[in-house]
Amino acid sequence: MFELLGITPQVLMGQLLLGLINGSFYAVLSLGLAVIFGLLNIINFTHGAQYMLGAFVAWMLGAYLGVGYWWALLAAPIVVGASGLVLERLALSKLYHLDHLYGLLLTFGVALILQGIFRDAYGISGQPYQIPDLLAGGHNLGFMFLPNYRAWVVVASVIVCFATWFAIEKTRLGAYLRAATENPTLVGAFGINVPRMIMLTYAFGVGLAGFAGVLAAPIYSVNPNMGADLIIVVFAVVVIGGMGSILGAIVTGYGLGLVEGLTRVFYPEASSVVIFVIMAIVLMLKPEGLFGRSA
Repeated sequence: MFELLGITPQVLMGQLLLGLINGSFYAVLSLGLAVIFGLLNIINFTHGAQYMLGAFVAWMLGAYLGVGYWWALLAAPIVVGASGLVLERLALSKLYHLDHLYGLLLTFGVALILQGIFRDAYGISGQPYQIPDLLAGGHNLGFMFLPNYRAWVVVASVIVCFATWFAIEKTRLGAYLRAATENPTLVGAFGINVPRMIMLTYAFGVGLAGFAGVLAAPIYSVNPNMGADLIIVVFAVVVIGGMGSILGAIVTGYGLGLVEGLTRVFYPEASSVVIFVIMAIVLMLKPEGLFGRSA
């Protein structure tokens, strides 16, 4: 059937693989946004810059300290999460009683500052980051060649997404987090330090962005604009899935990545806007998102 349309199985599977890889980044990044918004009611526009920061931390650890990919994959999210702790304590914590717009403007300003700092220091041409030797090469599946590293990105993102969903939805800690967003006074009465919980939740959300940045570093060049190019798409994914919905962020992230890949095969001109078209349709038919709950 596809041959009649001039589309070979290799082209179709290759674009689906590319869509799945993009969907992996969409899922992890939108998951971080959903955690922060769903549990803290913060629209974190710094998320793209924190994704970029994760990639740069991994690159700097390798370039200046000789730290390899695997240690960087552990260290970079911690560093990015620590920067989130500082931002939350010094600035965001002062805005919780105000309108969401103030938090959005603050995080947008911080994103511009971070991008400007790295642009001035390293330019916009991008820094290469080598694929680890363990994941070099690939496998010939007959109908396509599957690079090992890209397969790892998909597997790693699935593991992180599932673990995060399980921790928030199925554990006592997740129940405390959800309760703290609805009634922090009551949760605090049980001896739980709510401000510390909020701070660590924000750090975890931005740590997910840093993790995605490290995963992206060997595939895309590490440059100051990598987050700015992606964050608008990720926000669209979050809106489609439902603001604050953990499951919605994961499912919609992977699903829209595959839709984007299929669009590149059948109608390439629309591949850059298909997600926004879907977002417009969803907002007209179900404003709270596919997995969101009506107010």
